[in-house]
Formats: sequence, C-alpha cells, structure tokens
Amino acid sequence: MMSGDITLEFIISTIAIVFFLIGIYINKRTLAKRTNEITDIDHSKIKALDISDREYEVLILIAEGLSNREIADRLFLTESTIKTHVSNLLLKLGAKRRTQAIQMAKAENIL
Repeated sequence: MMSGDITLEFIISTIAIVFFLIGIYINKRTLAKRTNEITDIDHSKIKALDISDREYEVLILIAEGLSNREIADRLFLTESTIKTHVSNLLLKLGAKRRTQAIQMAKAENIL
C-alpha cells in the first residue's frame, strides 16, 4: 500500500508543479503585455488635448470603474472637484458620457 500512496502523491505533486509553472508563464506574458501597453501611451496627444496631470489621473480611475465619490476619496479631493475634472475631460475628449470618454481615450492611445 505504501508504494501506491507515494506514486499517487508523486503524480499529484507533478501536476501541481506543472500548473504552477504554467501560471508563472502566463503571468510573465501578461506583465510584458501591460508594459508594452504602457509604453504605447501617446503623451503628445495628452498634451495636445490639454489634459492636465490631475485630469489624467481622474481619467485612469474612471477607466478602473470608480465612481466620483471613490475617485474623490482616493485622490483626497471633494466630489465636486472630481465632477469638474470629469466635465473638463468630457469636453476635451468630445464625449457625452464617461464610458464614451474611455473609449475615445483608448482610441487616441492615451489610456
């Protein structure tokens, strides 16, 4: 019985190691892809649209799906200030809604 248990444990351990290595491989590919995406951001387009650093921070947080309240809490600003930044972003990007602003920002390679 002892050798049967050891064989089963060896098979299970081997499978676990294989899945662990696959996970590491996938994680490295995902991180490499994200790094490439970050370098593809068109900073000249951000300047051309006259988007301030703070507005750009707000745009990133909108893209993460945060509400105005959550963005305000994260940036230590008032919700009113965030609404102003969002309004400015919508105007500068020519968007009517936050979701449209995100789509346009991605199309312009600024997100």
